Amino acid sequence: MTRDDEIAWRPSDDVRRAANWTSFIAASGCGDYQELLARSSAEPEWFWCALADWLGFRFRQTPERMLDLSGGIMRPRWFIGGMANLYDSAVTANDPARPAVIWEGEDGTTRQWSYAELDREAAALAAGLSRLGLGAGDVVAVYLPMLPETLAAFMACARIGCITLPLFSGFGADAIAQRLAMSGARAMITVDGTRRRGAAVPMKAVVDEALREPAEVRHVIVLGDDAPMRPGRDLRWRDVAHGEAPPAAELPAEHPVLLMYTSGTTGRPKGTVHTHAGLGIKIGQDARLTLDLKPGERMLWPTDFGWFGGTVTILGSLMAGATLVIAEGAPTWPQPDRLLRLAAQHRVTHFGTAATLARMLRRDADDAIERHDLRSIRAFPSSGEAWDRETWLWVMHRLGGGRAPILNFSGGTEMCAIVGSNILFPQKPGSFSGPVPGTGGDIVGPDGASLPPGEVGELVMREACIGTTRGLWQDEARFIDSYWSQIPGLWVQGDLASRDAEGFWFLHGRSDDTMKVAGKRVGPTEIEEAMLATGTVTEVAAVGVPDAVTGTAVICVAVAAPGHTGDAALLANAVATALGRSFKPKRVIFVPDLPKTRSMKIMRRVIRAALAGQPPGDLSSLVNPEAVAALSKEIQA
Repeated sequence: MTRDDEIAWRPSDDVRRAANWTSFIAASGCGDYQELLARSSAEPEWFWCALADWLGFRFRQTPERMLDLSGGIMRPRWFIGGMANLYDSAVTANDPARPAVIWEGEDGTTRQWSYAELDREAAALAAGLSRLGLGAGDVVAVYLPMLPETLAAFMACARIGCITLPLFSGFGADAIAQRLAMSGARAMITVDGTRRRGAAVPMKAVVDEALREPAEVRHVIVLGDDAPMRPGRDLRWRDVAHGEAPPAAELPAEHPVLLMYTSGTTGRPKGTVHTHAGLGIKIGQDARLTLDLKPGERMLWPTDFGWFGGTVTILGSLMAGATLVIAEGAPTWPQPDRLLRLAAQHRVTHFGTAATLARMLRRDADDAIERHDLRSIRAFPSSGEAWDRETWLWVMHRLGGGRAPILNFSGGTEMCAIVGSNILFPQKPGSFSGPVPGTGGDIVGPDGASLPPGEVGELVMREACIGTTRGLWQDEARFIDSYWSQIPGLWVQGDLASRDAEGFWFLHGRSDDTMKVAGKRVGPTEIEEAMLATGTVTEVAAVGVPDAVTGTAVICVAVAAPGHTGDAALLANAVATALGRSFKPKRVIFVPDLPKTRSMKIMRRVIRAALAGQPPGDLSSLVNPEAVAALSKEIQA
């Protein structure tokens, strides 16, 4: 078996020649990647101009300056004098005959739209929104599951200058009402309902409840024919989306296109603000370079439009001229191998997954792999979580046959990728190749100094990045406090990272998940990986709780693997052997499931609060709230 200090994947000469990075490096005039990376830091305005040109991003009016840093990296000025509309680059620039999206319902129903059909549907909806009096600067909330119409809604808003506010399709009424009030949304787009694990999930009814309190929402556009309608406010999609569409609006390139709320561990959600050119160019960079996505290829990546991952998959596929494959409902229902079947059936080239989803597939669908022809897969996009070694190797060898790299990137809702894999370079299990050009990504200590190999520190940005949120919606003070105040002059993302002596980078979890036990710092990832390596559990969350002796005690919550009842002593000893007795868990609790978001991220803060007997905070993003009740019951046992 491959060890951590060995290379697990190497690009062939054919892979390197065909890589989008190779094309961009040649177009930039640089001799190799290292020269490009160095020049991107030394001449950032040159870099972003070169990238926009290579991406073919369509400006209506070319900016006089791409970037002005006279106000410092906290307050960069982008696209000075430039005019653009994201719609031009994401929709009309693509081959109209190529499939833009393929959708499958839980019942097996399929639908497919070409780029021409997406253009027609988005333009028709844009015409209807304009007739309702909506236009540039108005916020339109989109409360939809992943549907072809979700793409149309996003692009329709972009076309007329509205700002899209994505809402997680699993949100309850209170979470929706809070975000509507904070954003000042004037309209909503929703659907009667959806299905998940065979059950009907109403959505319009949730909107009705959210709008019981006074709000600025004047119009609710409803996809479907079943939900009751409120006269004077509610309109059927089909009654709105028709008529001659106005041309896509010519807008300042810095005009906002997306208002995406991200929940902090405490307090009100933070509203990140992304612009037509900033979002388009950054997502284009991450999709076409970091993920090596090409025109005509197909990407399947379970997510929700209410998370930034939904924006990445939708806009990333559009900016690459690729096809997005989406599925209604749960990724492992009605069969555990549903995603494998979809990948084989639709000849998916990019199979996106997070570590937690991969562990679920390993547990439930490993014996079904041979039933599916997965040879079309040439890459595994991944984001959002640190990987454990065994699961990473399972994806590499069992799903990918050793030929497809895991293209891992990490950043956040605020700017997308800071650190990423690069298909030009070898991979170690769980690794990244380094910082994404244009971010100045680095790993630093509390004083802001770069840390040497082997030391864990904060992941930061030293440079102004084109895709970074333009502040926080109506809250400049919180923007500075959240990202710029911890280490002056550096953007602090809140993730722990390290690099080894050979230049491979690794993530170790969120900074606020870090535990200091008996004076020593440790991230949850190392503890969880030691337990997962026993093969007796499929999921683990390690958290710290106050302890009178050590300051912090490690407690782990785990899901036993099939055929295992759960051996707490075995797991605790595995951690002690791997990391030292100081980090041996004080308690191991077994539960049926861990609390997760729809994008399959484990919510450690909820676990930590339950163990400490504290309020859990915002639970609106949970896909399985019953897991919290089950955990509380086991804690009391």
